[in-house]
Amino acid sequence: MGVKTYNPYENMLLVMDQAAERLGLRKDDYEWLRYPERELTVSIPIKMDNGELKVFQGYRVQYDSTRGPYKGGIRYHQDSDLDEVKALAGWMTFKCAVVNIPYGGAKGAVRVDPRELSRDELIRLTRRYTTRILPLIGPDQDIPAPDVNTNGEVMGWIMDTYSMFHGHSVPGVVTGKPLEIGGSIGRAEATGRGVIIVAMHCLKKMGLDADKLTYVVQGMGNVGGTAAANILYQEGKKVIAVGDYSGGVYKEDGLNIPEITEFLDGGKRCLKEYESEGILRLTNDELLECKCDVLIPAALENQITKEIAEHISAKVIIEAANGPTTVEADEILKERGVIVVPDILANAGGVVVSYFEWVQNIQSLAWDLDEVNVMLEKIMLRAYDDVEEMANDKNSTMRMGAYMVAINRICTAGRLRGGPISMA
Repeated sequence: MGVKTYNPYENMLLVMDQAAERLGLRKDDYEWLRYPERELTVSIPIKMDNGELKVFQGYRVQYDSTRGPYKGGIRYHQDSDLDEVKALAGWMTFKCAVVNIPYGGAKGAVRVDPRELSRDELIRLTRRYTTRILPLIGPDQDIPAPDVNTNGEVMGWIMDTYSMFHGHSVPGVVTGKPLEIGGSIGRAEATGRGVIIVAMHCLKKMGLDADKLTYVVQGMGNVGGTAAANILYQEGKKVIAVGDYSGGVYKEDGLNIPEITEFLDGGKRCLKEYESEGILRLTNDELLECKCDVLIPAALENQITKEIAEHISAKVIIEAANGPTTVEADEILKERGVIVVPDILANAGGVVVSYFEWVQNIQSLAWDLDEVNVMLEKIMLRAYDDVEEMANDKNSTMRMGAYMVAINRICTAGRLRGGPISMA
């Protein structure tokens, strides 16, 4: 078994320490923020369709609740582990602080390849996982949402299971639900829409004409394909390459994104099966290094490594995924003059509209799409300007600026609450 060289949690802590130092904080001022408040590992035994019993491993990490209830998605992925979930929970904490919504951060995962399970097996897995994390979640304490390989339907199963144990319907326990059971209009594409709002604002501030640029999107899931790439296409932008786990496709004149999205059919097919006149096949590395103006990594963490960073040709990277760039790669990109808009700012649109959904649920209201999108844009643009102001003030990268904004807000809230005092 090979040595695991990349640890996303350690990667996150390195950036946090650098940002705290730039803020002039002493270790005592933020040391508590380096540790999750609560980590839960659970076993999930389910009966498979063939009668065999299988036991899966699940996690829920509640990172910090200084600014409000925990908030964070649940992913189903065969490579998930506790360090990944801790990192994702930490990033959620910072993300909520960057966009200044009253949440802390959390994350959940089940170590499973959902493509290998039938729908009935997925339902049983989800319901059993929900019972295992039941003591931790609730509309006032911890509100899950969709993430990699989960969706609104899965959130519906979680909501139903939680509601059964409480004897009445509790729609506010999760966000990202279908509209018919309390979801918010605009939530499905919110992360991707937020990415594009931030990207266009960044390009405008750089004095670049967004209509004349070329775009590459890595990842064709909910964020990359369903939202970001399609919104770019609808707005007349030229998306020249996209990729998923099976590889990428490239076309110099621009790809037909709606056709690709329809072909992929929500993950039922993959890009290596897609055929169209004039396309070229790319490996994942070739996709990331592809000659373009704007690169949008929207897959998993640890994609832009120091080796890849040396060959990136994009002028701007908009991080739609969580943690796609390593600390070492960040340094190389900085030296090469590549602008990186960090994940905790760029992909925060999802949690912003999740917040809107939660507010609608607890007030028994429903907003219309214009109201959701106008509020989303307002919050994303304000967050971008806050981060840029901090980065300029401290002569730092946008990533450092985002972390400094977040840490400053969390530590200020901690001080106002009395700090990490002893209960003895």
